[in-house]
Amino acid sequence: MTQKNKMVLNADVTQGKINKNIYGHFAEHLGRCIYEGFWVGEDSEIPNTNGIRNDVVEALRNIDIPVLRWPGGCFADEYHWQDGIGPRENRKRMVNTHWGGVIENNHFGTHEFFMLCEMLGTEPYVNGNVGSGTVQEMSEWVEYMTFDGESPMSNLRKENGQEDAWKLKYFGVGNENWGCGGNMRPQYYADLYRRFQTYVRNYGDNKIFRIAGGANVDDYNWTEVLMREAAPFMDGLSLHYYTIPGDFWLGKGSATNFPEEEWDITIGRAYHIKELIEKHGAIMDKYDPEKRIGMIIDEWGTWYDVEEGTNPGFLYQQNTIRDALVAAVSLNIFNDHSDRVQMANIAQTINVLQSMILTDKEKMILTPTYHVFEMYKVHQDAEKLALHVDTNVVKMGEKEMSQVTASASKAADGKVNITLVNVSKDEDAEFTLDVRGLDISTIKGRVLTAGELDAHNTFENPENVKPEEFTSFQDSDGELAVKMPSKSVVLLTIE
Repeated sequence: MTQKNKMVLNADVTQGKINKNIYGHFAEHLGRCIYEGFWVGEDSEIPNTNGIRNDVVEALRNIDIPVLRWPGGCFADEYHWQDGIGPRENRKRMVNTHWGGVIENNHFGTHEFFMLCEMLGTEPYVNGNVGSGTVQEMSEWVEYMTFDGESPMSNLRKENGQEDAWKLKYFGVGNENWGCGGNMRPQYYADLYRRFQTYVRNYGDNKIFRIAGGANVDDYNWTEVLMREAAPFMDGLSLHYYTIPGDFWLGKGSATNFPEEEWDITIGRAYHIKELIEKHGAIMDKYDPEKRIGMIIDEWGTWYDVEEGTNPGFLYQQNTIRDALVAAVSLNIFNDHSDRVQMANIAQTINVLQSMILTDKEKMILTPTYHVFEMYKVHQDAEKLALHVDTNVVKMGEKEMSQVTASASKAADGKVNITLVNVSKDEDAEFTLDVRGLDISTIKGRVLTAGELDAHNTFENPENVKPEEFTSFQDSDGELAVKMPSKSVVLLTIE
């Protein structure tokens, strides 16, 4: 086999901006994401500010969350926003029929969400209810949030303690309307979308970016119909894809106790999102050649069987070095398609699916996936650089892919950042990186790796997997000789 081990970076060739919202997050009323994750209430012994956990806010501010999607997910299409405003003791209690059949007390609602976004310094992305809601309900919610003049909804907001309207840029008109959001046909949803979005008004100088509910995985017909029938009325079209090593219904696989071959299957299925982006993108290009409409991948990440002894409806899973590589491979792909992909929201931020943070009462740990987002934050709103990758092709489950995937960008401070992923579970990766169009002064490296395939952080050992300094490279007049360990993510920063 011919060894391919060369990369060429043209640091003076830019290819557009990497939208920071590719590094977005998702928080649904599901399991312990909102309650026990973000929200503990003002009376909790866990240190909090107005009911929101201080340790969680501090940790998430460190990864510069650009946008946060809420309240769902499937929950969005059964959420009636007026249940979550006013004095908490008077808010309606409901059954969360999608997620575990538990009581939702609505203590975390619109006001609390905007307060959280302000604490995080993040843009809110609100998902409206098409499945079980009305046009009037959606219209009045937008008015409640964004209208500053004299109106019934504006007055109601002021009565509830918020004098000034909030700024809201991103609004989703329904969620998964092909499934939990109503089991609709694309033609029917396209017409509903056109109707509902008409009443998602722009008040004053608040301009809303309207996101239509897009396809599930490879349902290309859904994208075709939505683009054909509703493209002029949307700013974004969503796409949902989860990386599942097993079968969704028969058994998704374990987050930690998995056979070696499932490593390759999982990474290969994560890589499949590249094909989905390109094929859905080709359909979008037919109707939108200027790429005005953003592809919004607002649900993605790994999905395994829940941890033993936990509520099956809470979707609580551990998070290993394997998940870190899934995140890193996916983010490199999103960066590489940043001409069309304008936002992505990993599912979900805390205690659910591929989360950044796990909590247990007053305890909190950061996952390997969190560390990837911390390493990759340098790409947010940076200029994508031309990077040619020619490394060994490996078979990962059903897919063939480069053993090393990579992405490069130039930040506003002039630093060039290169993120690299060695997907092999047992082989190091050695290659040269030819840096052109840049005079190198200093190079710094960081690496995230582990010895075991299922290495993860626990409440007893919270720093088992974390980034370390990376020095396995040598610079010879702009040509770097790099040696990456197996199953690793590396960030090189060049000045």
